[in-house]
Amino acid sequence: MSAPLGLYTKLVGMAALWGGQYIAGRVLAPLLPNFAAGTARFLVATAVLLALVRLREGGLPPLDRRQLAGVIALGFFGVFLFNASFFAGMERAPASRAALIVALNPVAITLGAWLFYGERTTGLRWLGIACALFGVAVVISHGELSALFAGALGHGEVLLLGSVIGWAAYALIGRRVFDRLSVLAATAYAALFGTVMLAAVAVFERPWGAIAALPASGWIAIAYLGVLGTVVAFLWFSEGVQRIGPSPTGVFINLVPVFGVTFGALLLGEPVYASMVVGGLLVIAGVALTNRPADAAPQAAVSGRRGS
Repeated sequence: MSAPLGLYTKLVGMAALWGGQYIAGRVLAPLLPNFAAGTARFLVATAVLLALVRLREGGLPPLDRRQLAGVIALGFFGVFLFNASFFAGMERAPASRAALIVALNPVAITLGAWLFYGERTTGLRWLGIACALFGVAVVISHGELSALFAGALGHGEVLLLGSVIGWAAYALIGRRVFDRLSVLAATAYAALFGTVMLAAVAVFERPWGAIAALPASGWIAIAYLGVLGTVVAFLWFSEGVQRIGPSPTGVFINLVPVFGVTFGALLLGEPVYASMVVGGLLVIAGVALTNRPADAAPQAAVSGRRGS
């Protein structure tokens, strides 16, 4: 049985919201140190998530030891490690190579699902992942693919690989956690623990003066990142992991650079190249191949046998 159109619409929307983070991030990055910016973002997100849990589910449920370990792991990998590696890497790596490394997320998630869960991946799905990854490379290189691979990996690229590991771990651990907790409660707990971890490091950045001098544009960027880029996008991603699995959900991440480039052109007046259109179409084709309904039946059967 294929997932309903509504879920795929949410996952495309998730990619669009994360694409918009590039715009908000450009506004906020010069105004606050990295960990302080991450803490501000997740303080907003945590407050909204806790309010939603209170309204919809009556508050956060008590956790047993296994659930507690799961949500702490989600907070560490998906909030702390991802943000620490991503922002540190973006400071040191060229934007094009950084975007390409981040686009490895679907590959890492699929490999992790095969390694840890024994999830079978069809040749068609691998073709879709490869097609989407190639499309990302075309978009961010403006068609000059050789430029992406010029030179050896630097410290920035290595740090960005940490963000790939962090997000893949979040998706794979979430597959188990979301079976035992609601998506909303698990995401709220993960944000809460991740925020504490970020804040513990942010204190050493001494960001008090920068926070006091933050202009309205900085607060708007924090609100966007916290509410739309975190709460809404995280919930939609987590719902995808719960309903169709980590691998089909993860490939939607390759739409993020496409939306980022599109928003840059529309909102910042950045130029649009033919390679962006071609690459974007390749990414869309790759996402469609990876999520073909024909793949759902075998996967459901495997999941059923594991659950029995």
